[in-house]
Amino acid sequence: MPSYAYKARNQLGKLIEGSIEAENSKTVAKLLITRDLTPIRIQEKIVQTDLMEQFNQWQALRGLKLDDIMLFSRQMYSLSKAGVPIIRAIHSLISSTRNQALAHALTDITHSLEGGLSLSQAMGKHPKVFSNLFLSIINVGETTGGLDLAFLQMSQYLEREKETQSRIKSALRYPTMVIIAISIAMAIVNIYVIPAFKGVFDKMGADLPWQTKLLMNVSDFTVEFWPYILSSLILGYLALLKYIDTPEGHLRKDQLLLKIPAVGSIIHRATMERFSRSFAMILSSGVPLIQGITIVSNAIGNVYIGSKLDTMRIGIEKGDSISRMAMSIGLFPPLVIQMIMVGEETGNISDMLLEVADFYEAEIDAELKNLASVIEPILLVVIGCMVLVLALGIFLPMWNLSSAMH
Repeated sequence: MPSYAYKARNQLGKLIEGSIEAENSKTVAKLLITRDLTPIRIQEKIVQTDLMEQFNQWQALRGLKLDDIMLFSRQMYSLSKAGVPIIRAIHSLISSTRNQALAHALTDITHSLEGGLSLSQAMGKHPKVFSNLFLSIINVGETTGGLDLAFLQMSQYLEREKETQSRIKSALRYPTMVIIAISIAMAIVNIYVIPAFKGVFDKMGADLPWQTKLLMNVSDFTVEFWPYILSSLILGYLALLKYIDTPEGHLRKDQLLLKIPAVGSIIHRATMERFSRSFAMILSSGVPLIQGITIVSNAIGNVYIGSKLDTMRIGIEKGDSISRMAMSIGLFPPLVIQMIMVGEETGNISDMLLEVADFYEAEIDAELKNLASVIEPILLVVIGCMVLVLALGIFLPMWNLSSAMH
């Protein structure tokens, strides 16, 4: 929406200057008149493109974390509950906000609120900062007059989400570091260690076993063509990123993530916990069922599971029950489906969905505890194979040579 700079006089004849975001200059004039201001000049602002500013905003958006939105929600809950007007509350938070992208969004939101937009509409202009789920809860809070409770709901939901993400990241940190260390070690051995041994073997003139010859050939190929190998890896990575940005690529990526051994089931359960908890929050806020599924399916962070939930929504629109459609899409275990059926019978779906979320949370905790015991043997086998190959390829000729000398 374009921004207009204006000059106007109030009832006392005092000159007032400012800016308003509106669809056109006529809308700006009407807004000024409703404020008992007489427009003198209205001119659309020309937005100048600043590449450095755009880069800084992009970097700030990348640095925007769940903690920032969670802290903002908590603060807004406290200020709203204390009766502080929304515009003054947001103004007070701008200077204390650590992330520049959020601070910029809050500044723009205050201008939009002063221009006559509602809070959810003003936040909706910043989709990269506030999710559809966030906007829906705030919209319901505005409609029902419970904006402070809406911010409380979002802060509690984001806190649980942060806890789940932290548990998963901490569980995956060790195997990730081990895999990176193994990869770096293999690269160093291939580029520096094996060529040094090759010089020794060439001086010996010994007949090398096939394992050693294989290692030498791989090392020679890597040393000679490493610029092409590195370029191919970089180009392949960039092409993969571009493919993932497409709807089909995003869908395939999220589907493959669910099939990763040991890790895929954790991602699946974490996504379903997010769906259950957010859907329960949406329903308890008064959002209609169909609209709630649409909002949540776009907010759970997995396009593949989101597409399954869309199928579930279409079935419910045609008259099927939630439990029957939950069974047909194949995402929920029988125990969860039974809990949903109980919720349908008692008319208390949101409470049952919270029970489902707690069920998934318990399963995630159990799987995270067992993750190390599952991954460690795999890593030991990989390291063992690496050591075996090096032993056969490098030390076997030396053993053969020492045996021949005796």
